[in-house]
Amino acid sequence: MTQKRFHAQRFFDGQAFLDDQVLTIVDGKITAIDQDITNIDVSVTGLVVPGYIDLQVNGGGGALFNDSPSVDNLKTIMTAHARFGTTAMMPTLITDKIEVMQQAAKAIAQAISEGVPGIIGIHFEGPHLSIDKKGTHCADYIRPISDDEWQVLSRQDIGQIMVTLAPETVSAEDVTRMVELGIKVCLGHTNADFKTTQQAIDAGASGFTHLFNAMSPLQGREPGVVGAALLNNHTSCGLIVDGFHVDYASCRLAIQAKPQGKIFLVTDAMPPVGTDQTQFALYDRTVYVDNGKLTSTTGELAGSSLDMASAVKNTHHKLGIELGEAIRMASLYPAQYLYQNQTVMRGELIPGKQADMVVLNDDLSVQETWIAGAKV
Repeated sequence: MTQKRFHAQRFFDGQAFLDDQVLTIVDGKITAIDQDITNIDVSVTGLVVPGYIDLQVNGGGGALFNDSPSVDNLKTIMTAHARFGTTAMMPTLITDKIEVMQQAAKAIAQAISEGVPGIIGIHFEGPHLSIDKKGTHCADYIRPISDDEWQVLSRQDIGQIMVTLAPETVSAEDVTRMVELGIKVCLGHTNADFKTTQQAIDAGASGFTHLFNAMSPLQGREPGVVGAALLNNHTSCGLIVDGFHVDYASCRLAIQAKPQGKIFLVTDAMPPVGTDQTQFALYDRTVYVDNGKLTSTTGELAGSSLDMASAVKNTHHKLGIELGEAIRMASLYPAQYLYQNQTVMRGELIPGKQADMVVLNDDLSVQETWIAGAKV
């Protein structure tokens, strides 16, 4: 048993801001919180908040998960994002060949079995998408679901699974089958109408991937996917708050429209995060970085260079969201979405939860990141 007494001069437990809180951490979990500042092992002066949880991470630190689905690549990506407060992530594989999906699942299983900090599952963004709304995904690899994909999706050793799909390309029965396997089904890269989208929700789809992007818009006579996302109170939406993917006014509108807790922050991050890269390869094209905006040679936005610390800053400063709520959008709400109806071990700093913590400076930049009570 390893025990540590951690003193936070300023502290946000996920609900309230407090001063001079001491966390007793045993084997990576918080067992008690008090104000006895004797026998302290660690003391920090910044604001201690719950670790950020990113459910859509394509790359970071110069690495793209699709390029090399390996444990080494996962460590590189996780290390890059930990610098910006991410303590748990869903490495995201965009549309690719079945062999790459299989390799990615193998790498995730190995990372989890080895206890690589922060790797909690995998997000398959595709390949069952709409050609019309493919964005930067490769049309050559978009395909109907087959037995090969089901074998990957049925694995029980790769943590939590998320799948982004277009409901016009996957039957409601197959959506239900995924949900029965414990998969979180999100709708995205879809040109579906409102009725088809609602049928997928009724079948068990519970989320929407990067709201507003690569989906049929809300219109007066056809609410589309965006309309369904905003209207269904029990569904959750990932939101990229970088100023490029969604106008800040639209971000505010979505947050007002959805019940509290049903919008969570994602980065959709690509390799440049944590580097000074100005370009990188994606499929058979090049993606250029211009003042933080990623654009492919084929013209589309190609993910982001956003990190979670910046997403929280933007949500607080650009959207005018109260700081505690902005932090919950990066920590508690993604945890609640991912582990709905299960024991949620992350997202708050209270007894019984994992000691995933971020120490913030006054400008909300990251001073330190801790995963399971260990500084990373």
